[in-house]
Amino acid sequence: MIALPKLALDGVSMVFDANGSRFTALSPISVEVQANKFVSLIGPSGCGKSTIFNIVAGLQPPTAGRVLIDGADATGLIGQVGYMLQKDLLLPWRTVLDNVCLGMEIRGLPLKEARQRALPLLRRYGLSGFETLYPSSLSGGMRQRAALLRTLLVDMDIVLLDEPFGALDAQTKAQMQEWLLHLFNDFGRTVIFVTHDVEEAVFLSDEIHVMASRPGRVIETLPIDLPRPRDRAIISSPRFVAIKKYCLDLLRLEATENASASIAA
Repeated sequence: MIALPKLALDGVSMVFDANGSRFTALSPISVEVQANKFVSLIGPSGCGKSTIFNIVAGLQPPTAGRVLIDGADATGLIGQVGYMLQKDLLLPWRTVLDNVCLGMEIRGLPLKEARQRALPLLRRYGLSGFETLYPSSLSGGMRQRAALLRTLLVDMDIVLLDEPFGALDAQTKAQMQEWLLHLFNDFGRTVIFVTHDVEEAVFLSDEIHVMASRPGRVIETLPIDLPRPRDRAIISSPRFVAIKKYCLDLLRLEATENASASIAA
């Protein structure tokens, strides 16, 4: 039997009404994501990446189309996926440990049990010694570690990560990418990742969907045939460089065509 995709967008589109005119944010998109894969969306600002995330998370109903999880219609349903925004959104009055426990509490797990589950993971994934501190004491990278662990411990099979490392400096960002791959290998979740950083997408992903704007759409889907596990050395390999260049060329071509169309209009 052929396994159903973990997540599928079936003809999903989004049209907004603004000041009496209609704006197509997403033309119909059909995408399938297999279980336990790391998939990235890349594209220019305004191409609809965050709109896709809001639709998948059930926060915004699409104008048309369906969201399917394991073959079942999940369109408009909240609480079916884990979702982490670029900002960590840690609560300043809670310790790091209790911030990590928040999602489990919301799902009904008593705080004592949530702490027992979270504490060994904080120690395993680089937050040992920070458990009783408050977010104001943490660096940006440490805050993102806590936020990612909080998202993963909600125990959703699908995790949406919306530019989680976009605000970090280059060195911290590289460290966090490797740390995320470690978590991905350990937790075995299906990850959908939004980024503007092509190198980041290639380094992390099993598959990349390249998007364009006006309207938002997928213009190409690229399987990333790089071996796992990966380390930083792979970014200098000929295959990595070729994939990165191909993605950048697609984005440049689309940007040039959009600019030409705007001038002609």
